[in-house]
Amino acid sequence: MEITLQQAARQLLEQDHITILCHRKPDGDTTGSALALYEALSGLGKKVRIRCGDPFPEQFSFLTQAYEEPGEFQEQFIVAVDVASAPLLGSLEAEYGSRVDLCIDHHGSNSRYARQLLLDGGAAAAAELVYRLIGQLEVPLTAHMALCIYIGIATDTGCFCFSNTTPASFRIAAEVLETGAPVAEANRRLFESKKPGRVALEARVLSGLEYYYGGHCAVIVIPSALREEFGVDDSELDGLSSIPRKIEGVWVGVTIREQEGCCRVSLRTTAEADACAICAAFGGGGHVRASGCTIEGTPQRAKELLLREIGCQVFSGMSPEAGE
Repeated sequence: MEITLQQAARQLLEQDHITILCHRKPDGDTTGSALALYEALSGLGKKVRIRCGDPFPEQFSFLTQAYEEPGEFQEQFIVAVDVASAPLLGSLEAEYGSRVDLCIDHHGSNSRYARQLLLDGGAAAAAELVYRLIGQLEVPLTAHMALCIYIGIATDTGCFCFSNTTPASFRIAAEVLETGAPVAEANRRLFESKKPGRVALEARVLSGLEYYYGGHCAVIVIPSALREEFGVDDSELDGLSSIPRKIEGVWVGVTIREQEGCCRVSLRTTAEADACAICAAFGGGGHVRASGCTIEGTPQRAKELLLREIGCQVFSGMSPEAGE
């Protein structure tokens, strides 16, 4: 059942022991949303804990260091932030997949797995909904809380460059700046700083970039062996997904990351293609311009299946090489 901000706030105010869930392989939005909500609820005297199926990436350590595990805890209410479907809980799905009381999300493809859903498919990030929810809770916005919200929005909008950026995104960012949050330093850490291994990996990956459908589709593959060679953690690769789409003339940018027995796929598209619809064919989802899915098998198999589906949906059944 979808509920309003006021109803969501009322639900949270009525509980004293609250668990906040993040999605597996946490990004800036699920991390920032969880930490901002944690701080707001803790400020109201509630006991709150955050759980995630995977460790938070090192790049977000300047946010997570403010989190403290609660002492005695008797779970009463479970909230998921930026989690569009139960499988995205990863290793926590078995424990929580059917028990989420409230999901706060901005994905139009949300599977409605939670008992209650606070959803705005037009929001750039779940952090925008958390920001509004904090206002309903009437908790003062601290600089650290504001920074968590900013990270959620900035990472999901490509630092306000992606097409999902809205006027509300900029208005919230302005509110963040007014709190004195160290936004410039956060931007440097997240968008302007790369480890040498990450730079070397990017160079190798881009050297193997391939074009299909007359140059309108670009594909890069990140083999697991390459990550091991350069000592790059999977959490450091998010920025790579947007590179293929940035190439002039490319409508569909595909990034394939090899995992154990499967491939994680990230799609970024221009107005000519629906990334969410393409990924939905493989059980995935997300947004119209940025979506993801998982495909069993090798990178070569994943590429062949994706190119076939992209051809059907975007290029009227053309062969991948057509027009080159």
